[in-house]
Amino acid sequence: MQWDAPLLPGRLVRRYKRFLADVELDGGGVVTAHCANTGSMLGCDRPGSRVLLSEARSPTRKLAYTWELVEADGTVGGTWVGINTARANPLVAEAIEAGRIPELKGYTRIRREVPYGTRSRIDLLLEGPERPTYVEVKNTTLAEGDTARFPDAVTARGRKHMDELAKVARAGDGAAVVFLVHRSDAARFAPADAIDPAYGEALRAAADAGVRVLAYGARAGPEGVEVTCRLPARL
Repeated sequence: MQWDAPLLPGRLVRRYKRFLADVELDGGGVVTAHCANTGSMLGCDRPGSRVLLSEARSPTRKLAYTWELVEADGTVGGTWVGINTARANPLVAEAIEAGRIPELKGYTRIRREVPYGTRSRIDLLLEGPERPTYVEVKNTTLAEGDTARFPDAVTARGRKHMDELAKVARAGDGAAVVFLVHRSDAARFAPADAIDPAYGEALRAAADAGVRVLAYGARAGPEGVEVTCRLPARL
């Protein structure tokens, strides 16, 4: 995925009210950007960190800028982390269509945000020629050493997603969760049991029910973002 226009560099002043971030642009001035991330962003919201913003094309949008990337805390040489969760689904869909996720090849149609379960929507529904596969996508930004972890905050919604996928798998349809590790310095994935042990339990129960647990790395930078390779998932 290439950016529609060059990203604007700056330094994070602060993140607040979850969805807002003040950024001092390299060219001068402080702007308020939309932060499309509901998590804690542990390790990714240190004031003074280098960040990259995209600029909205619509002149009527309330906030003209969106926070896309941040240079992660403590990384050598600067590892860019993609914090905009809205990018994860299109990135995984693009990778599936390009055949870069072989575990999810062979489908003729991808539908997005399809209702299923109990007042839930599946991120990606892969259809044809046989039974469909329901795919939940999780944008993963937290890393401890070289291990990426999810979630970075307690998530009742995330546990519900795992329960819904487990029901799909037990009913005979395909089900998968893809942890998009949106940084290039992780070598493996594991659930963040120290942050939300109930989510880890739900993930392992879903895997036991037949849900595929896939982790794929992504390399992000000023030029764009690409899904790279599968990472081992240690449950």
